[in-house]
Amino acid sequence: MFAGKSYDPDSFGFVVYDISRLFSLERERKIVAAGLELTAFESRTLVHVARYQPARQSVLAESLNIEAMTLSGYLDRLENRGLLRREADPDDRRAKLIFLNDTAVPVLDELKRIAKETIADASQALPPEEWQRFLNNLLTVRAHLRQLNQENRKS
Repeated sequence: MFAGKSYDPDSFGFVVYDISRLFSLERERKIVAAGLELTAFESRTLVHVARYQPARQSVLAESLNIEAMTLSGYLDRLENRGLLRREADPDDRRAKLIFLNDTAVPVLDELKRIAKETIADASQALPPEEWQRFLNNLLTVRAHLRQLNQENRKS
């Protein structure tokens, strides 16, 4: 018997992954339609820079759950477009801090609009009160998993 047949595609992990993947595909389609000329990962990178700036490349890579060298390519492309810049970290000259440029603001505004539109589209699957309950439950699960992760890091 093939071991893969014993996995349930409707289990929690598969469903959460599929929702994330499908949401990202829809968001990426809208990014292309808006003419932003960003890949999904470049847009994620830009949003994470906005969230954590100034941040070291290693911190951004960890927040995106990717390798620092992979992130470096995205940062190179975003820097070449004038959306961000790297500066030497005054506390560690070997490290670079990542900052947004003012030119990133309208791009981030459009990414935010696209995200809201995609969320609104997804939320139509449920009545508003059920959607809010669903979101609250996801936030509770996320908080619990963060707590477990922190506890396991300590041990």
